[in-house]
Amino acid sequence: KLEQHCGLGFSFPLVSGTRELQELIKPQKVEFHSLNFNNTLHWQPGRAATGDIIYFVQYKKLLKSTASLCLPLHRYGQSLWKNKEECWGIREDFCDLTHQTSGIREPYYGRVKSVSAGVHSDWNTSSRFTPWRETKIGPPSVNVTPRNKSIQLKLQAPNSPYTRRRGSKIPMTNYYDLLYRVFLINNMLNEKNKILAYEGTDKVVKIEDLKPEVSYCVVVTSYLPVLDRSSAYSSKKCTVPL
Repeated sequence: KLEQHCGLGFSFPLVSGTRELQELIKPQKVEFHSLNFNNTLHWQPGRAATGDIIYFVQYKKLLKSTASLCLPLHRYGQSLWKNKEECWGIREDFCDLTHQTSGIREPYYGRVKSVSAGVHSDWNTSSRFTPWRETKIGPPSVNVTPRNKSIQLKLQAPNSPYTRRRGSKIPMTNYYDLLYRVFLINNMLNEKNKILAYEGTDKVVKIEDLKPEVSYCVVVTSYLPVLDRSSAYSSKKCTVPL
């Protein structure tokens, strides 16, 4: 069961150190990293954090309009912080919050505090994180088959971490209008000389008018027009047309 707390009114049964030391061990660069809606909170140790350090993670969704019993109001909204139980007293510098941030168009925050040598830091809070706007999209998977003076590609969008009722993964195309960009590389050319051979939504793409017995390679990206954002390149796949 997740515990809820108002503001910073959470206490640890620990010996308090000096204010300066608390600031020195405070986790730094608290931020979300997200790929295909796999949302992970990352941070770095404080400037003077050495030895045995443990971390505590909380998260919350920023509510658009709500009444709160938590007083005084604080700058990150009025919703309540919740403990991430699996990241409560951990030594890692990251915490998976994928299923705690599953409202992809909702804004969230994460925060971290550390304990070192019986001294606990203040919380350090991430910037606002809205998964739909900020997640990075992965490249599609690519299968290449040689044909007569052509090659055929079968493309499959990356999956999200979320599942349908029957258990299958929901692809990222359910959340965005994705375009595929197919780049052709003739192995006789420098790999930097990629030719855009196709852009569109087709899952099966045929690249024609190729020279037989010449090796060609392809790499593919996913492109989001609405956010003007491209994925990294897929792994390179090569074949020789028949």
